[in-house]
Amino acid sequence: MRLALLFLSAAVIGTAQDDPVFRDNVQLVRILATVKDQSGALVGSLEKSDFEVRDNGVVQQVSIFERQTDQPLSVAVLIDNSGSTAKDLKYETDSVTRFVHVLLKESNPADAVALYSFNWEIVKQRGFSRDVPSIERALRSLRGDAGTSLYDAILLASRDIEDRHGRKVLVIVTDGGDTTSHTDFQRATEAAQLADAVIYPVLVVPITNEVGRNVGGENALTTLAARTGGRVFAPSLGAALDQAFDQIIHDLRTQYLLAFYPKNVPLTKDRFHTLEISLAQPQLQVKARNGYYGEALPVASGARMSSDPDGNSVRKPGKPPPPRPPIQRSSQN
Repeated sequence: MRLALLFLSAAVIGTAQDDPVFRDNVQLVRILATVKDQSGALVGSLEKSDFEVRDNGVVQQVSIFERQTDQPLSVAVLIDNSGSTAKDLKYETDSVTRFVHVLLKESNPADAVALYSFNWEIVKQRGFSRDVPSIERALRSLRGDAGTSLYDAILLASRDIEDRHGRKVLVIVTDGGDTTSHTDFQRATEAAQLADAVIYPVLVVPITNEVGRNVGGENALTTLAARTGGRVFAPSLGAALDQAFDQIIHDLRTQYLLAFYPKNVPLTKDRFHTLEISLAQPQLQVKARNGYYGEALPVASGARMSSDPDGNSVRKPGKPPPPRPPIQRSSQN
């Protein structure tokens, strides 16, 4: 009898593997979206029925919908203090200080800001808090040094922000690409998507022509923003930089929250699920992340996975790979 049951089980499993696999998942998938009209003005008056969400091509039922959501906001500010930014660093930190003041002045009491700096090393200057004077002191203390570990900084900040409740945003102030990270673009992108974080790069590029600029790095940041539902700003210093931060705040205050439980989603061997968000009014444009990491078909023994969400490629030179990128020091306990 046992032998017969074993053969029957094997036959059932073998038959099931020949058909597409569909699975309902209890994981709640959250999407933060911003909508603009043809003139570029933000639209904050849409209803749930105006949105359609597809997961791997299958229409999903939106279970949670909030307009101009008041959910707590966690913002990690990553500021590039590499050698190339040294002469402009004061202007950048002044603008970031004003941004933090405005962001926390009239906001949800649970909103918080963290501050990271990165050159050849990553320093967590301040953990998530509402202590504006402390953040301001940390900004004033920044000095330029060699190297740009941008992807390591994104990976670290994404992991720090992942378990925080509510909305999660990374604002990255930099002048270009990565030069000294131990991780790569793919792992940094995956970490941000696993954290449900929206990325807003602020590209402060003093050189107007492409000669001498890291155009590849700028394109990478544009892709990061597109994949996570953010957008890129490329202001000059001074008033234009302040305006870029004002626009980020405006975006954050006009966000829609859509959430759903995946249902009848066909699984593939890739853990990455593609999201498509469309609107009933085609003249409007929506920005939202392009996917999330969820369930996949089982991978046969010895097969190669598409990526490692633990980020094991992040390591110190000459040492075994730790689970996080190296932080040489921290300015706080």
